[in-house]
Amino acid sequence: MNYKIALIRGDGIGPEIVGEAVKVLERVGEKFGHSYEFVEILMGGCASDAVGMAYPEGTAEQCKACDAVLLGAVGTPKWGPDKPTHQRPETALLAIRKDLGLYANLRPAVLRAPLADACPLKKETAQKGIDLMMVRELTGGVYFGKRDRYQTEDRGVECTDLMAYSEREIERIGRRAFELARLRRGKVSSVDKANVLETSRLWRSVMHRLAEEYTDVAYEDVLVDNCAMQLVRDPAQFDVLVTENMFGDILSDEASMITGSIGLLPSASIGDTAPGLYEPIHGSAPDIAGQDKANPIATILSAAMMFRYSFQRPQEADAIEKAVDAVLAEGWRTADIAEPGVTPIGTRKMGELICGSI
Repeated sequence: MNYKIALIRGDGIGPEIVGEAVKVLERVGEKFGHSYEFVEILMGGCASDAVGMAYPEGTAEQCKACDAVLLGAVGTPKWGPDKPTHQRPETALLAIRKDLGLYANLRPAVLRAPLADACPLKKETAQKGIDLMMVRELTGGVYFGKRDRYQTEDRGVECTDLMAYSEREIERIGRRAFELARLRRGKVSSVDKANVLETSRLWRSVMHRLAEEYTDVAYEDVLVDNCAMQLVRDPAQFDVLVTENMFGDILSDEASMITGSIGLLPSASIGDTAPGLYEPIHGSAPDIAGQDKANPIATILSAAMMFRYSFQRPQEADAIEKAVDAVLAEGWRTADIAEPGVTPIGTRKMGELICGSI
């Protein structure tokens, strides 16, 4: 098979970690008989530097002509929240998700056996294991709602951000969660704030309707504050967690840290049609950019998710994931996951070892 893949290397450590993921893709291609056409696309702070826009015109069209998109990381201190909207890298991320129809963000949080000691939870809690899938609605809610800023007579400046959800938006992300649960351990935990928010009450009613269709899947409602607590008390109880955009943003980062390092976790953003977008959940880490210190594992595992969800090639995905586990089991560590007394290896060396293990 020949796959056309858009590469958005981005900012900070983005070019380094994407470079290692590309090497892994090429190694998988050698082993399984695939070839690739890589399309370089400029987006993020680097695009603002080059053309004055974080999301240049035509970006979505370039991506839509590909089978999948691999993204490193975007964001630089130079193009922070004080800059014009069209020059901020985060604005580009929201735009590409919307333009490609990527309404479902899949974030697996897995405590890999060789890194069990890196889990910050109690040993008896970590020993139960962590293997959950966060399903976050990605194109609705407060991040995409109407915003307003205005002057009041007695309170100074006041701002509003509208959180809006429709039945259709909730149903399509809910179905994704139930279908994934059928492929995993058969349980969906729907996270909301239905005791306070009207959007959450609608969310809950739609999810209950879906639960009646998927009678083979266990279902529960979890309030978001309780979910945050349960993730650190007993994460093994969760299989598939589904929630709206802002709650998912926060909870998925919490879930990432209980596995030992944010540098290990991949993500997939998918819609009803190609292409899907695959990226590590961590940021651009400009403080270590260009120093061969970044952990490329999350990006490499994102490439594995690409094979699994966009290309329907589970064997290739398994090969990448098993190679990562094998290298970690041998004791190799980048700086972010190195135990005291262990000499860390660099970005390029980690990529080289994973390629060699495939």
